Amino acid sequence: SHIYKKNHDVTKTWKGKTEQLLRVDDHDFTMRPAFGGPAIPVGVDVQVESLDSISEVDMDFTMTLYLRHYWKDERLSFPSTTNKSMTFDGRLVKKIWVPDVFFVHSKRSFIHDTTTDNIMLRVFPDGHVLYSMRITVTAMCNMDFSRFPLDSQTCSLELESYAYTDEDLMLYWKNGNESLKTDEKISLSQFLIQKFHTTSRLAFYSSTGWYNRLYINFTLRRHIFFFLLQTYFPATLMVMLSWVSFWIDRRAVPARVSLGITTVLTMSTIITGVNASMPRVSYIKAVDIYLWVSFVFVFLSVLEYAAVNYLTTVQERKERKVRERFPCTCGISHSKTMMLDGNYSESDANSLAGYTRNQMVPEEEKQEKMVVHLAMSNESNSSRKRGLKGHVGLRIIQNTHAIDKYSRLIFPGTYIFFNLIYWSVFS
Repeated sequence: SHIYKKNHDVTKTWKGKTEQLLRVDDHDFTMRPAFGGPAIPVGVDVQVESLDSISEVDMDFTMTLYLRHYWKDERLSFPSTTNKSMTFDGRLVKKIWVPDVFFVHSKRSFIHDTTTDNIMLRVFPDGHVLYSMRITVTAMCNMDFSRFPLDSQTCSLELESYAYTDEDLMLYWKNGNESLKTDEKISLSQFLIQKFHTTSRLAFYSSTGWYNRLYINFTLRRHIFFFLLQTYFPATLMVMLSWVSFWIDRRAVPARVSLGITTVLTMSTIITGVNASMPRVSYIKAVDIYLWVSFVFVFLSVLEYAAVNYLTTVQERKERKVRERFPCTCGISHSKTMMLDGNYSESDANSLAGYTRNQMVPEEEKQEKMVVHLAMSNESNSSRKRGLKGHVGLRIIQNTHAIDKYSRLIFPGTYIFFNLIYWSVFS
């Protein structure tokens, strides 16, 4: 009961209507306060509730904010012994004069109406008015993607009176830079919000004149980690994968051709995916430079094998012509080695020792030579087994073209040099 006595209900003591208290019917509220006199000052402050989205394709942003206006209208003054304000909802707004502020370059905007219109009107006894509303607005933002995705974007939300020039209405930030407040929980998936600040200037229209315009400026810096995982790392890996063909045998045509085509098609897919989520701008973006240089490296690796294969074919054709023109006259070595199990004929022994039947050699001498050749044969087989790995490695080296040897150094070195220049320029 003590609380009710302290805060008594005014509606019970005041027998008239609110319109009669504020004398709404006694004045023409279609005209601004102090009509015909100096410009009425209207202070503005904004509290940003959320920055909902940034669209690169549409080049716009969506923001939800509390927009508040402050002005004085002596026609709304009322007698009060407590000097306390009176608060109303949106139903009274339609009966009095309020500033006709709109958002310049806005595409869509609306006042929230759940569960009722999110509008508040607070009137003080001396006629000062606070008018607040909760608005979501989608406005245009001219973005520069020349450094995308290593870019920073500055967008502005512009407020201006639609009907009243600076001679009738003067918009200003009520508390300077303190007039703009933001929620600390505001965050975006791809951007880091660096700062919010306010500015104001005059805008001129040739048909109507000069208007006061207020700006809410905010600077966004793009998070690079997402694009490192989705674009830069895959492109780099594809370029490195194309270098594997330099270590594959030049005669393995299917392996090297399929590897080159696969990397080229993958790079094309990456480029198409990145451009699908971007507006069709007529200038080159930073990511385009990286992807297209990477694509050129992959494409050159395919051309490198084409050159190696062509030069190998030309070289083999020349060697074949030389062999046909100068046939080899060298005979096969007369010394033959055979694996014998102890049962052998005289002709076999003579053949093993390198003699024919017509050559008359004593039997003891034949046996000695046969033993010598058998020993040489065993030594040859054991050395052949020991040098198998070395022979395979030598064959790989012999089947490597000189262009492949140089490419193993030139391609990685050039790509590393490009990355150093790229990240030093755009970081």
